[in-house]
Amino acid sequence: MMIHDITAKVGKHKKRMRVGRGEGSGKGGTSGRGHKGAKSRAGWSSRPGYQGGATPFMRRFPKRGFSNAGFRTIYAVINVADLDKHFDAGARVDRDTLQKMGLIPSGDEPLKILGNGTISKKLTVVANAFSATAREKISAAGGEATAD
Repeated sequence: MMIHDITAKVGKHKKRMRVGRGEGSGKGGTSGRGHKGAKSRAGWSSRPGYQGGATPFMRRFPKRGFSNAGFRTIYAVINVADLDKHFDAGARVDRDTLQKMGLIPSGDEPLKILGNGTISKKLTVVANAFSATAREKISAAGGEATAD
C-alpha cells in the first residue's frame, strides 16, 4: 500500500478541529485546555527559558573563563571555482555584483575569496580578504586580486 492510495480515498487535508462548539463535538466545555489557571485563559504564554520556578539551566553552573567567539569576523565566502563559472573573462568582481547575482547573502559581512577549485579566466577581483591559494590562482590566471 502506498501513501497515494490512502490519500485518494481519505483526502489530502485533515479537517480542522472546531473547539468550543458543544459537548457533542468532543472538544466542548473547556476546549481541551483543562480547568482553571492561567494556562486555560486567552493570551497566556510562558517566558522563554522559564522552568516552573526551578533554578534555570544557565544559572545552575558556575561561569568561568573567557571566550573570543564574540569578536571573530564572519565573512561572506565564495570560491574561485564559482567566479570562473559565473563571470566572463575581463570582468570586475566585487561585493555588489556577487550580491546582484545571488552568489553571496545581502548582508554587511566582509567578503572573502577562497581557493577551492580552478580559475582559467582573467578577472579583476575586489574583496576584503583572500586566502593565499585564491590570490595565487587569480594571479596565475592573469587576473588581479585587490584588497578592499
